[in-house]
Amino acid sequence: MIELSGITKYYSAGFVKTYVLRDVSLRVAAGEFVSIMGPSGSGKSTLLHILGMLDAPESGSYRFLGEDVFKLSERQRSELHKSHIGFVFQSYHLLDDLTVYENLETPLLYKNIKPSERKSLVADVLDRFGIVAKKDLFPNQLSGGQQQQVAIARAVITSPKLILADEPTGNLNSQQSDDIMQLFQKLGREGTTIVQVTHSEKNAACASRVVHLLDGRARQD
Repeated sequence: MIELSGITKYYSAGFVKTYVLRDVSLRVAAGEFVSIMGPSGSGKSTLLHILGMLDAPESGSYRFLGEDVFKLSERQRSELHKSHIGFVFQSYHLLDDLTVYENLETPLLYKNIKPSERKSLVADVLDRFGIVAKKDLFPNQLSGGQQQQVAIARAVITSPKLILADEPTGNLNSQQSDDIMQLFQKLGREGTTIVQVTHSEKNAACASRVVHLLDGRARQD
């Protein structure tokens, strides 16, 4: 599904180049659950943003579902992202003035899905995530774990082929963190590809493979 080859990313300040990623190559198969680990500043989030087509490197190639991403137009990349990728963030990124139901419905509105189908999809994901009783609540009425559940439900409601998660349990307690990892493992068994950035050795071990970033270079277990 994912093929990165020779990805290099740096930022320039005058004549000085600060390298974030150096010649990173990575393959991720469909349905695989991969953890990316490394110290702060090692390039983890940058790599995730490149995978999500939110950023581009200085050099290297990226093939996603057989498409050469960097040879696509901006509109084509946006369509590819919108159709196949879901993002989960540490800070949830729920819309505070919308209910749980409305937060879940939002990505379906962007895809112009018919009202009857939207209703069915939201009902299905509410049931699947065990949050039916929360559908009329607002984010500030939920615990951190519940908000992250909703954020993940929102990420999967459009049935993306790939979920990218940036420190998805960073604001959660240990039980909530365990619940989210079990949820990711379940999604993986159902065929969703997951790439998560994490500082937690325990959470990283829930994946089928761990990629370590150090000084912008990748090493795989």
